[in-house]
Amino acid sequence: MRATSRHTVLTGALVLSASAVTAPVAYAAETGVVIQKLSVNGGKPLVLGTSQTESFTISVTASDDSGISSNLAFLAIDREAGDDYWSYHGSPKCTAASATTSTCKLTVKLDSGWGVPRNALAGPWDVTVQLQAKDGDLYNNAGEPKHPVLRRGKLTVDASPEPVYKGKPLKVTGKLTRANWDKRTYAGYADKPVKLQFRKAGTNTYTTVKTVSTNNYGNLSTTVTASADGYWRWSFAGTSTTSAASAAGDYVDVR
Repeated sequence: MRATSRHTVLTGALVLSASAVTAPVAYAAETGVVIQKLSVNGGKPLVLGTSQTESFTISVTASDDSGISSNLAFLAIDREAGDDYWSYHGSPKCTAASATTSTCKLTVKLDSGWGVPRNALAGPWDVTVQLQAKDGDLYNNAGEPKHPVLRRGKLTVDASPEPVYKGKPLKVTGKLTRANWDKRTYAGYADKPVKLQFRKAGTNTYTTVKTVSTNNYGNLSTTVTASADGYWRWSFAGTSTTSAASAAGDYVDVR
């Protein structure tokens, strides 16, 4: 079964950074339409949890000698993997910056019907831009470039005992979970390397102490020697389907 989702455009609901990747100039020689900037989620990976209330913006700046028309303007991000298909798409609002150049923005708000996609669809998604110049020329980038859409990762940490005497063992535990889009919940992420990091009190930088792999349930556990007051945390670099994550530091008083 193919599930497709059309989402509502919420004009002005979200303002994101103008930084973006530059789209390939498809059909520019034939039509004169040139894509100057293309941005999904401000150029950052689109990371989705299980909430139905998240939002993101697709923005494109384009130019043509005749100007850019709002007619037939269409922006989308989608992916197909096996029998699974998902799409966030719609007609953007185009605002002219000059007689030749316009910026078109589509703000997508996840709804209660099709908020998040299937787990199998995490990874690189196609970004589609369709525009029309005022002289009738058409632009279609045919689904390039790609943009990462990732399952949100989360980490917890607990260091004990608190307080602890200097030179004594300190046990640090935690759990790595990630969004299960199929079940709309978070589940343990098994057999993944996670860094244990320490930040000494009065400093701003975490240093990696060791790397530990999660067990079958996403749990983490290791023992270190207490040496100074400071904060302990776990940090995960992320994968091609799951976002990076770091736990909030757990402060330990060393006496």
